Amino acid sequence: MSTQTAPAPTAHRAAPRSGLATWASDVRTVTWRNLIKFRRNPEMLLFAVLQPIMFVLLFSQVYGGSIQIEGGDYTNYLMAGIFGQTVLFGSTFSGFQMAQDLKEGMIDRFRTLPMHDSAVLFGRTNADLALNSVSMVIMMLSGLAVGWRFTDGWVSFLGGVLILLFFSYAFSWVMTLLGIIVPTPEVINNASFMILFPLTFISNAFVQTDDLPRALEIFANWNPISALVQAARELFGNTGSAPTPDTWPMQNSVITVLAGSILLMAIFIPLSVNRFRQASSR
Repeated sequence: MSTQTAPAPTAHRAAPRSGLATWASDVRTVTWRNLIKFRRNPEMLLFAVLQPIMFVLLFSQVYGGSIQIEGGDYTNYLMAGIFGQTVLFGSTFSGFQMAQDLKEGMIDRFRTLPMHDSAVLFGRTNADLALNSVSMVIMMLSGLAVGWRFTDGWVSFLGGVLILLFFSYAFSWVMTLLGIIVPTPEVINNASFMILFPLTFISNAFVQTDDLPRALEIFANWNPISALVQAARELFGNTGSAPTPDTWPMQNSVITVLAGSILLMAIFIPLSVNRFRQASSR
């Protein structure tokens, strides 16, 4: 007597729910999951904060006396550059954690849940925004300790903080896409620093651009990080009496940063979501 064996059940991806409210609920859930990872791994937060503190002390206390800034104090000039560097480097966590989740199979587990694909990415970038916010508070306290001051009032000060965080959130989508593309988490560290170090150090973050060789000066004056740092300096009242370089991004730094951040999100959010769907469907 022959018997028929029932076919083994196959795993099917649960259909995601529809509606903005369920999408927002998914985003909150994934965001909280990523924040819990920071709490369970405090070393990640510790080193994210210690590195910029080290730069503050190194440049302000070791090199500060040897670097002259036209029309202003070097500590005040320096801090906007440190803030810009901090939020830029902080955005790399999105890429690294995304690559880590793909490697460890966490994304396969997400696929079995009735959740939106994009919620995974928005939850990841939201967690980085929270980390950058904490880093900013600690950086500002460190800056106040070494003599940094903002001089244009609280409204302008909050505008400076918000524009730094807005840019960091937009740039985290660039790193998210990179994290989906690279084969391993280890690769993204090397790949990201190849991008971030030239952007940070060939800029006005630590020295005035007119002190650079002509070719580097041109690059620095059109570097988006220079526009970000210039916008922060203007909003914090730290520009002094030094002339602003005569290029459109530097003369219109706030508009440049806002427009550039919106453009980054318009390009890299759809690209990241599409690439993530391809990666998670394999």
